[in-house]
Amino acid sequence: MIRVLIAEDHALVRAGLCRIIDECEDIEVAAEAEDGKQALEKIRDVKPDLAVIDLSMPGYDGFEVLSQLKDVAPDLPVIVLTMHEEDQYVVRAIKDGAKGYISKRSAPEQLVNAIRKVNSGGLYLTEFAAEALALHAVGQGRGGDLLDGLSNRELQVLRRLAMGQTNREIADAYNISIKTVDTYRLRVLKKLNLRNNADLSRFAIKHNLVEL
Repeated sequence: MIRVLIAEDHALVRAGLCRIIDECEDIEVAAEAEDGKQALEKIRDVKPDLAVIDLSMPGYDGFEVLSQLKDVAPDLPVIVLTMHEEDQYVVRAIKDGAKGYISKRSAPEQLVNAIRKVNSGGLYLTEFAAEALALHAVGQGRGGDLLDGLSNRELQVLRRLAMGQTNREIADAYNISIKTVDTYRLRVLKKLNLRNNADLSRFAIKHNLVEL
């Protein structure tokens, strides 16, 4: 039996994923989490065989979970589940250790196969994700060049600022100082050649970095 943790902040989506798994004789939901911090806690306590993690969650997002798993459970295979099909997300997730990348739209058809393949030691990518990795490998990425220069934390701060969060809220989410958040903000502005937070928001929307 493959014991799976599902981390997804939308209750209806999470329930749908659990129903898909419940129909399988060889897979079971060992735990559920509604945000990244809870996911890490459940992973420590329940010790699942595999985790399915949404990239866009409150508090710690999927990238933060992938980062912390290197200390918490370095051998735990992770499948990223996301609405984001932009190349930069695919490349970052796989570089950070994800073993699978599927979209929420394709989850009903692909989730079970992805879990089985990743649990057996394989890598599971949608056609789009595989193409994104291939293009990145040969230096022909599709439009993510500016974002390639951002660290994961800078990308996280960019997304949260674009969603209207304050420096204080971002600092609390990542347990860092407000000054550090502003340092990240200034770095992002400089790297992207932007002037202010309004420009950041427009940039994030243009590049599908936030869900409207």
